[in-house]
Amino acid sequence: MKDLSTKDTLYTGLMLFALFFGAGNLIFPPALGHAAGVNFWEAMAGFLITSVGLPILGVAAIAKSGNLQTLTNRVHPVFSVLFTFITYLCLGPFLVIPRAGSVAFEMGAAPFLPDELKNQGLPLFIYTIIYFSVNYWLCLNPSKLFDRIGKILTPIILGLIAIIFIQSMFHPIGEYGTPSSAYQHAAAFKGIMDGYLTMDALAALLFGSVVITAIEKRGIRESKKLATITIKAGIIAGTCLEIIYLMLGHLGATSHSLLQSPENGGEILTTVTTHLFGNSGSMLLGILFILACLTTSVGLIISCGQYFSSIIPHFSYKSWIGILCLVSMAIANLGLTQIILISVPILTAIYPLTIVLIILSFFHKYFKGYSSVYAGGLIGTALISIVDSLRQSKIQLDFITNLYNHIPLYAEGVGWILPAILGAIIGYLWGNLQFSHSYSFARKRYSEFDVKSHTNN
Repeated sequence: MKDLSTKDTLYTGLMLFALFFGAGNLIFPPALGHAAGVNFWEAMAGFLITSVGLPILGVAAIAKSGNLQTLTNRVHPVFSVLFTFITYLCLGPFLVIPRAGSVAFEMGAAPFLPDELKNQGLPLFIYTIIYFSVNYWLCLNPSKLFDRIGKILTPIILGLIAIIFIQSMFHPIGEYGTPSSAYQHAAAFKGIMDGYLTMDALAALLFGSVVITAIEKRGIRESKKLATITIKAGIIAGTCLEIIYLMLGHLGATSHSLLQSPENGGEILTTVTTHLFGNSGSMLLGILFILACLTTSVGLIISCGQYFSSIIPHFSYKSWIGILCLVSMAIANLGLTQIILISVPILTAIYPLTIVLIILSFFHKYFKGYSSVYAGGLIGTALISIVDSLRQSKIQLDFITNLYNHIPLYAEGVGWILPAILGAIIGYLWGNLQFSHSYSFARKRYSEFDVKSHTNN
């Protein structure tokens, strides 16, 4: 049985790390570190549970099931088609890929433009043409993703972050500051919520498929071996994410002497790198953001291209990635602010559903694979997440919101947890009832058949 060498498994894990590590992953840890201050370690422990743990569970869920469609089919075929299609559109050309292109411009190009050009649309348009042309070229041959990202781009990303961190060790920025009010008490729980907001578990459903395809291209087809290698790659990627998050979080926690009330983690990183490296720090950070955005968008384009070419084979994979790049480029030119306004409500609706689906997949055999358990858990989740999504869209639902405020953890943004558990329990009871009814009916039919058989004899 063919296997992947330890070295190649390592490169696969590094490739998966780079697919996950986008601009948001650069921004969140420094912001957490700055806000948590002396409570940094407690907050980071919570952050790692959801920012690393959930995505790796997502990869493992895909590794065990084979692909997203197989996993969602456990709920219902109609749900499978709708959820899979919406997920690919959201993480693909309509939201996340364009956002990656826009962030790459904002952090990697805009700071170096003359003031008179910064607010004009032409620089962004030219930049996105170049950016998505590079994406298209990298996506043309998915089998080379292993070498181009795992062996080349990922070490560069890790190296750049290591350079910034090592410089901060030789030239300490300052002491950990006073925690903000949100982190003064129960910092670990606040960290868990911050990690949840990275929404990387959603991307895991797509990136898991990309990794499996990359492994298959290397001649490994046996399902158990594929799952084992994919899970190992997930553990490697998770370890890299943990190390990088700790480095970036430390930079944020020590930056209180440089700025007191930063708007976001991007501002913290910009200030820190400028302090450590002078004007060249902006160039270093710009390259880091461009590469982080590039690896993520490439992974998403490949995943979406493979999916859409499988359901609509009239267009080839090459045609689909061209379409995806063109659509993403057009939407990227709306600007980062507009893309975020559109993306947040949609992701708010589907992200809790993704988490519940992933968690239930690990208990599949324990509740006998009843589809009613999946359906119950997801319905309970959707009752909360869809309302939250509508609120994000500025639709007033005061009566429902006032009612939901009585649900535990609703104010913290995870009010869907209890309804999901209750829905899954109801689904299990319903599944047992249906099974008992079917079993009794089968026994009755068998008894009737047995009596009739003896009578005839």
